[in-house]
Amino acid sequence: MRVLFVALSVLSIGLLLWTPLIRLAIVRRRALDWWTAVAGLVFVCVLLAVLGRDGSDAEANSTDYMLLSLLLLAMMGAVAHYLTAEIRHYAQLTGKGPVPAHPGPGYGYMTTVPVPTPPYGQPQPQPYPPHPHQQPYPLPLTRCPQPEDVRPAPEPRQHPAPQRIDQVRAELDELSDYLRKGEDR
Repeated sequence: MRVLFVALSVLSIGLLLWTPLIRLAIVRRRALDWWTAVAGLVFVCVLLAVLGRDGSDAEANSTDYMLLSLLLLAMMGAVAHYLTAEIRHYAQLTGKGPVPAHPGPGYGYMTTVPVPTPPYGQPQPQPYPPHPHQQPYPLPLTRCPQPEDVRPAPEPRQHPAPQRIDQVRAELDELSDYLRKGEDR
């Protein structure tokens, strides 16, 4: 789809530069994308109206060349914006987004390759410099403040298991005795 929309914009020499912008607005559903798509469409309509005027003087020709070069520049900008925004959008959806600036160790960080440790007494090399805003590891455990009006949940009632099992056994024995008496009749 990217190739189709870029080719549509380029092969029309910029007259359809708004088509990839509309697709981007539909896909990402952001107000800014809708505004850029509408701005691209309005730009092309105004440009066509100015270029289609009647005039044969030398000043009109220089204005036409300037507007055509502006159209080509806008086409390249629209294509570049479309490609970068769409690639980033789908990269975020698939989880293959940009690499973080500081891929240092954090919680849940685990190496998958065995790392040789130096002999006892030698300093351990640091694989990454410490992040300036990172808190020291491990973090102290603190209790979250509780509002005063919230009461702790009552603990579930626990039935003594042996008494219940004995009661069920007694009832089953009584039932089996009753059934045996019924078979003997």
